[in-house]
Amino acid sequence: MEVELSSLLLGTFTSKIINIAMVALGLGLVIFFHELGHFAVAKWCNVKVERFSIGFGPIIYSFKYGETEYALSIIPFGGYVKMLGQDDVDPSQLTSEEIALDPRSYSAKPVYQRMGIISAGVIMNIVTGMLFFAFAFRMGVESMPSVIGAAIPGMPAWESGIQPGDVIEEIDGKKTSSYMDIIRSSAFSDGDITMAGTHLDGQKFDIKITPDQTGTRPQIGTIPSNSLRIPVFQDPAQNVASKGTAAAKAEPGFLGGDTFKTIDGKAIKNYAEIQRTFAAKSNQTLKIGVNRKGTPPTEIVEISVGNNPFRTLGLQMDIGPIESIQQGSPAERAGLKVGDKITHIDNQDVGQALNPLKLPNYFSGKVGETIPIVVKRQEAGSDPTEVNLNVVPIDNPAWLEHPYKTDTPLAVGSIGIAFHVIPTVLKVEEGSPAAKAGIKVNERIKKIKIMLPGKDTAADWNNIPEVTYEFDDKDKKMNWASAFWEMQVRPGWPVELTVSNKRQLREVKMTPWVNPNQEKGEQWSLPVRGIRLELLRETQKADSMGQALGMGVRYTSNSAKDIYLTLKSLFTGRVSPLELSGPVTIATVAYEVAHQGYSELLLFLGFLSVNLAVLNFLPIPVLDGGHMVFLCWEGITRKRPNEKVLAAATYVGMIFVLGLMLFVLYLDIFLRALS
Repeated sequence: MEVELSSLLLGTFTSKIINIAMVALGLGLVIFFHELGHFAVAKWCNVKVERFSIGFGPIIYSFKYGETEYALSIIPFGGYVKMLGQDDVDPSQLTSEEIALDPRSYSAKPVYQRMGIISAGVIMNIVTGMLFFAFAFRMGVESMPSVIGAAIPGMPAWESGIQPGDVIEEIDGKKTSSYMDIIRSSAFSDGDITMAGTHLDGQKFDIKITPDQTGTRPQIGTIPSNSLRIPVFQDPAQNVASKGTAAAKAEPGFLGGDTFKTIDGKAIKNYAEIQRTFAAKSNQTLKIGVNRKGTPPTEIVEISVGNNPFRTLGLQMDIGPIESIQQGSPAERAGLKVGDKITHIDNQDVGQALNPLKLPNYFSGKVGETIPIVVKRQEAGSDPTEVNLNVVPIDNPAWLEHPYKTDTPLAVGSIGIAFHVIPTVLKVEEGSPAAKAGIKVNERIKKIKIMLPGKDTAADWNNIPEVTYEFDDKDKKMNWASAFWEMQVRPGWPVELTVSNKRQLREVKMTPWVNPNQEKGEQWSLPVRGIRLELLRETQKADSMGQALGMGVRYTSNSAKDIYLTLKSLFTGRVSPLELSGPVTIATVAYEVAHQGYSELLLFLGFLSVNLAVLNFLPIPVLDGGHMVFLCWEGITRKRPNEKVLAAATYVGMIFVLGLMLFVLYLDIFLRALS
């Protein structure tokens, strides 16, 4: 066993070294080909090239061949070709009459040749990007199909009635090719977008959605679908079943590479069916049939998986106003409105008799019944009034749509509403952790910290980190439901509450419990079992190199359009600068895709090449696009740019580029790497 583990660790280490080497080589090639374009055309135009450098700053290695010094510099984020008469650090060379007298200087060449030299790097990146894409498609590229794994409650897709398992087939009249089309159409839309597709039950839909503008980029709030396959992890610390869950205790146990085939003897076709079955039978022990990796497809291993009971603190909180209502839902038909606060259901007080967190279960258990609801409604310019309504729930399992983000409201899918839970204590269960900690009715929870248990590390829990939620009236951070869900993701983790009573704060610690007084059949259980599944992917592979080149051209064109639309959205403010990525993120992503395979790395390098081409041709001094602007000026006016103007513009461009680099490094290191 020790020998096997040592071999596995050695194999993992070797794999990491190979991936790092592949990433370094790939990123180096992208830069090399760009500079090679400048170099080759400069030589063709008989311009003296003094230095060809990969990287900036102090030189760590160099050699001279002919008249050119070839160098590797210490800062690897770029490169340059230094020609006689062209130096970004000394822009006066471009206007120097003395240098211009040398027939081999850059500045002595006619404008059209200089344009060719400057544009060669960008053209080379477009060509190599297209070739990277083509080779990737010839090998076969995995992409996420446009299948919805979840619609985030309260977001536009959820409000429009998008459900898990929906297939988006057209967006604004154009056929979709992958899940990225959904993200792209949302981020770059100028207004509403139309989506057509097929629901899980086979019904067609054609809806209009207005992307949400409150985040760093416009989005509709969907999550891609998982597949039916459990991943195979190279890292021995990664588990296929989340620690502390029913899946981790299952017999005979799940293995990497297992593929779902049946649940309780019924064939499973897609991930959405798993979601609905798990949620609908949350209290039951299930028999899950899987096909083991390497065994015949018809060979099924049955695994018995119990339920995952909710772990609580024994607190019942206040319900907040309705944040969102689904179009065409029972709630909308009943006359419920955003801003209504539900006070009574079936003549029972919400908060005291009914726990707001259990309302998804309450309504899903009364499908087809007429349920009386009392809401408090605030009309403009008048006092709040009570409104009596009747709602008829539909068949939609409880907690199927759970909080996915820190600000996600709690959804009651069977009637189509979503609301936040306010962390004001209305009831404390007798004998519960909260009761033992001395928490009283009407106290307010100001903060919750969910902490690793004992001496455990994040690595022991598949790198799930500790998490803290702060609740603030002013910022409308009343998302107790999101914090409650985070407790379920971390079963058995202790929590620390900051409790407020008449403005006096105190901290109390406790461990969530499974109420021992519940009967087994009456347990309040999660809609998940703790099984980790791969993202759903499909392979796009060209049948010939000619077809691969065609796919590469289309992918290059679409990538360039995406970059242009991103820049446009950044300029108009539709996309936040916080969406930008720097060299650390690029290197990290490159490493991750290298781990997925050569075709994924080629695809990433192709996208990086097109990025470099488009960004380098922006009209910013010191970039190729800035040089092209001055060459256009010279070609039109027949005069060289004024030396002072050229120098000032160059230094402004340098400051801008350096400032941008520092900004994205800050995003990489402080807002991403350390978060």
